[in-house]
Amino acid sequence: MTSSGVRFPELPDFPWDSLAAETATARSHPDGVVDLSVGTPVDPVPAVVAEALREAWNSPGYPQTWGTPRLRAAAVDALERRYGAAGVVADAVLPTIGSKELVAWLPTLLGLGAGDVVAIPDLAYPTYEVGALLAGAKPVRVADDEPLPAGVRLVWLNSPSNPTGRVLGVEALAARVAEARGLGAVVASDECYLGLPAPGADPVSVLDPRVHGGSVDALLAVHSLSKTSQLAGYRAGFVAGDPALVAGLLAVRKHAGMIVPRPVQEAMTAALSDDAHVAETRQRYDARRALLRPALEAAGLRVDHSEAGLYLWATADRPCRETVGWLAERGILVAPGEFYGPAGARHVRIALTASDERIARCAARL
Repeated sequence: MTSSGVRFPELPDFPWDSLAAETATARSHPDGVVDLSVGTPVDPVPAVVAEALREAWNSPGYPQTWGTPRLRAAAVDALERRYGAAGVVADAVLPTIGSKELVAWLPTLLGLGAGDVVAIPDLAYPTYEVGALLAGAKPVRVADDEPLPAGVRLVWLNSPSNPTGRVLGVEALAARVAEARGLGAVVASDECYLGLPAPGADPVSVLDPRVHGGSVDALLAVHSLSKTSQLAGYRAGFVAGDPALVAGLLAVRKHAGMIVPRPVQEAMTAALSDDAHVAETRQRYDARRALLRPALEAAGLRVDHSEAGLYLWATADRPCRETVGWLAERGILVAPGEFYGPAGARHVRIALTASDERIARCAARL
């Protein structure tokens, strides 16, 4: 409680604040730090996207919360073209201020509260838990092979996974969707990394008809352009799926002023309409993974899953903080696996979001 009597929500400490000592150690390395702790892109914004932003700079009026018709149509086309999605209409697409704000506020926007359960993966992006707590709901960690808990109202899926890079196939996704629907729960699939599949693999969205069985009822797919298009600084994302759910989200967001700026909407339209830069991004991360993974393994770490997305999930079979410290002494900063849940206590998450030069230096140090 503050001196004024205001009570803020009781939330976990922000995980990365606890890395101060390891950060200082890594930064003291004579050859500089290789920061692989946060998945923030370092590569240039695609030219086609930057040009669209520049052309829309003179946008003095309020933008539409719903987004322009061109943006929504581009999102539907991209979902079908890139991921085989079907059953999505342009009226059921809503731009968001990146995907993190939607993840954090979705339980609240859906009206969840005390007594409601939000199911999150056993190893999960921390904001799933935070979003449930902000709404006053109860987050429950559920492994992929465990049944959903009683009282569940919202189920989070994440494939490829952050932090593990694990991919759920059609059968696993379809089974979870059917189970959630049987319990009357909404399924929100965080597909932030869907555009970065394993080499040679086809990405599978919850909006794929093989998963949803011909109906998008009770489904929401959450997308971000941060990873596939290097637009983390633009705060560019969208949600698509069940028209009734999207309409409800739109109604609340209009009142709350949750609006993507018009120049960013134009940049998103360009990004969603161009697949060439997405392919280049995928190849770039595949090459970095191919260089760094064997270096980690040669240094005695085991890499689990990590076939897709932009992280390596590694363990030295000891507490994760010891591994973080060992790597920090070599000027390499990574994230402790405990950030993502108790099941990560002996792993570390290593991001591929550093330049080719820094990734090569990291491999050499190992």
